Amino acid sequence: MSRARQRAWAALAGLASAVVTLGIAEVVALIVAPAASPLLAVGSLVIDLVPGWTKDLVIALFGTNDKLVLIICLGVLVAVLAGVLGLLEYRRPPWGIVGLVLIGGIATLAVTTRAQATGIWALPTVLGMIGGVLVLRLGTIRLRAWAGIEQAAPAPGVAVSRRRFLVFVGGTGIAALIIGIGARALNAGTVAVTTVRDAIRLPKPAVAAPPIPVGAELDIPGITPLVTPNDVFYRIDTALQVPSVDSSTWRLKVTGMVENEVEISFEELLALPLIESTVTLMCVSNDVGGDLAGNAVWLGYPIRELLARAKPHADADMVLSTSVDGFTAGTPLAVLLEPDRDSLLAVGMNGTPLPLEHGFPVRMVVPGLYGYVSATKWLVEMRVTRFADASAYWTDRGWSPKGPIKTESRIDVPSDGSQVAAGRVAIAGVAWAQHTGIDRVEVRVDNGAWEKARLATAISVDTWVQWVYEWEATSGGHTIQVRATDATGATQRDVNIPTVPNGAEGWHTVHVSVA
Repeated sequence: MSRARQRAWAALAGLASAVVTLGIAEVVALIVAPAASPLLAVGSLVIDLVPGWTKDLVIALFGTNDKLVLIICLGVLVAVLAGVLGLLEYRRPPWGIVGLVLIGGIATLAVTTRAQATGIWALPTVLGMIGGVLVLRLGTIRLRAWAGIEQAAPAPGVAVSRRRFLVFVGGTGIAALIIGIGARALNAGTVAVTTVRDAIRLPKPAVAAPPIPVGAELDIPGITPLVTPNDVFYRIDTALQVPSVDSSTWRLKVTGMVENEVEISFEELLALPLIESTVTLMCVSNDVGGDLAGNAVWLGYPIRELLARAKPHADADMVLSTSVDGFTAGTPLAVLLEPDRDSLLAVGMNGTPLPLEHGFPVRMVVPGLYGYVSATKWLVEMRVTRFADASAYWTDRGWSPKGPIKTESRIDVPSDGSQVAAGRVAIAGVAWAQHTGIDRVEVRVDNGAWEKARLATAISVDTWVQWVYEWEATSGGHTIQVRATDATGATQRDVNIPTVPNGAEGWHTVHVSVA
């Protein structure tokens, strides 16, 4: 057997050991805790360690597919490392095994340092690592016997040695892959929680959202829907696997600089007078013209009412909210206490209980602030504190601490790079100035004069508004820009500011050709 083939088979033995390691870990995690999966833990650790600009770049490139991209990259990295360890164990035993143990140690550390982790969470990784070591060692012995480097007992001939290697490595690898995929699917599954969620009947709101006014939605093909359906509402968070939270055991605690610590169950929350409010949310990673924004009708309990029960100290100025997976967000206390702002402990979204991926059973919804400082999903704690004494997940990574949403406007139609027919063309889109309201939207073509667009009727100052400008299009290539002015008279600036550290700015620009 040639050296090249020996190296290839050694790498395959290493890959099989990695598959066995992960397969066993997923099966044991199914019993211990779904979040104890080493692959997810290492992925979460990567998310925690990368600088803010990296996260922003990945979202800019891949949008809401960012987590899938991370999993694929981790899979490629595992395959490469496994191949290297296989070669190392074949040529310099036992250094491949030593490397596998070291990587297993790192994975164990990643697992046991996750939010809510206990010592037993290490068990899936440790058992998986033991299985991987056995496969790597036994597979290498068989390969060396096939290559004539050492004798495996009994090994009557090359053909037998080859068959034993291929059957062992191929059989264990394929079996572990099938079992591991099945366990991962079960680990990622949320059947029990979904069943509970589907059985919930939300109470009628004590204060219903005002009906959507006549003229709020323009009948223009391609424009963003006024209310975003749940299944297409953007999702950006740090959870590689959607947390499965049992609403029957869920508790929210209000702690910290308060006179009275408060703890409330989901059942108690539903029994309180809930209100409905239509609110547009957006991610700070939304670039100019981006789609990381959505508008929904939320049902929930005013956060200010729960905080009133807790009685924050006079010198407190921030609420540090925590998700079940350890994510934190720091929200200005004064914003949450404003009587005219519908900051909610949301339990419903567009008439249904919160979808799991959007924070079931309870999340925060705060008009006027980017999600990274306000929209904590799978909420379990609200700690009243001060900005001088505590910091949150993304502010630790270079983002601004308070995150007010900037006035923005977006062209939905015609899309960038599209071709339209000459004549009257509807240029249309959405604009927002959270908790302030939009006064006007203007459009210009080819750096000409700014022309006022027609605004649809706004639902409220906390939602986006649709707009349209009727353009008499002439043949050739054209550049279209849009800008918005809020109710205070402030107009979007002619600047290009990236999303880091507190949101993008600039005029959305599209290029079209007219036939």
